[in-house]
Amino acid sequence: MKYDIRDIKLAEEGKQRIEWVRDRMPVLELIRKRFAKERPLRGICIGACLHVTTETAILVSTLKEGGASVLLCASNPLSTQDEVAASLVKDCGISVFAIRGEDNDTYYSHVNHVLDSCPVVTMDDGADLVSTIHKERRELIEKVLGGTEETTTGVIRLRSLESKGLLAFPLIAVNDADTKHLFDNRYGTGQSTVDAIIRMTNILFSGATFVVCGYGWCGRGIALRAEGMGANVIVTEVSPLRALEAVMDGYRVMPLVDAAKKADVLVTVTGDTKVLASEHFAVMKDGAIVANSGHFNVEVDIPALERLSVSKKRVGELIDEYAMEDGRKINLLGEGRLVNLAGAKGHPPAVMDMSFANQALSAEFIVKEGKKLDKKVYPVPEEIDRRIAEMKLQTMSVEIDKLTPEQEKYLSSWELGT
Repeated sequence: MKYDIRDIKLAEEGKQRIEWVRDRMPVLELIRKRFAKERPLRGICIGACLHVTTETAILVSTLKEGGASVLLCASNPLSTQDEVAASLVKDCGISVFAIRGEDNDTYYSHVNHVLDSCPVVTMDDGADLVSTIHKERRELIEKVLGGTEETTTGVIRLRSLESKGLLAFPLIAVNDADTKHLFDNRYGTGQSTVDAIIRMTNILFSGATFVVCGYGWCGRGIALRAEGMGANVIVTEVSPLRALEAVMDGYRVMPLVDAAKKADVLVTVTGDTKVLASEHFAVMKDGAIVANSGHFNVEVDIPALERLSVSKKRVGELIDEYAMEDGRKINLLGEGRLVNLAGAKGHPPAVMDMSFANQALSAEFIVKEGKKLDKKVYPVPEEIDRRIAEMKLQTMSVEIDKLTPEQEKYLSSWELGT
């Protein structure tokens, strides 16, 4: 079995952490038990490019229980938990190619190690597997049934491929499932981002001015949690609808260049490039803290920050202090990469339970239906989304009402009314 990890001796620590998380992902455990019995992925090779965390360990072991051979690489250089990677190799027999802090060349060599296995199903968080296949490994295309995509940024890339007529096989946009983005993006990103900033800096949120760049589901969650910690939240947006929603939710909304002058903390979460750029660095307060919770580190224009600064030094674990010519200092967290994974442990397992249930069941769907699908980006089938919600409520011992036959008839009729 091939693998490339930090140190296999870390496996025992990783195993303990994985077992702690397993008890907090009951939906995926229900799926694992069924997979072990039915083996719906028997003989299928799955190539996965995901954050190598404890929660991901539960997902890939579930896929293996379903009969799949799984190869895993990291979807971000700073998100890998080395002890988890070691346990997956030693205790689960899964080929892992991931080392926390790996450089760009190593990162893409790991992506290609996974692709060397000729996966039939791809599983992405950011679309790096799929984009590499389309750009550099086109010989693999005819063998791929389809794939799944975990995050907003990846779905944007895949829809771009589709719109240009270049998408070579069907993809399931797991990110767009209600049981994913309404919970993972909002509650997971909200809590884990604030958690990471506090762990890394130990700043007091109460009374601080906290700027959230982007008011999608992730931005909503971050704003909500920062407000709950006592921060004065400002939202910046390019969408008039989202800006209006932020205003109605009680936040101040203004152009980013104005917000940057007031901010103690700025967090980007847009999925776009150069959100924080030269004009914003030029007006930031002395001591401003900058972080990114979007998938790629392009949201903060780090080359511009390098050019504007006269010196740079590491003042804490993954905290880089940039000194400006006028004496101001700007602090960048986690090298501009996903701060919730660079500085903390990522999303809580309770919310990843639903996200990864979508991944597992979507992979099963691809295996069963992939040959019938067009080369498009598909939503998660509604019945899968609903089933996951039902299972989650079941594991929480929550019961809900059911429509009576009369109510169902009323809702499906056009004749009935006043």
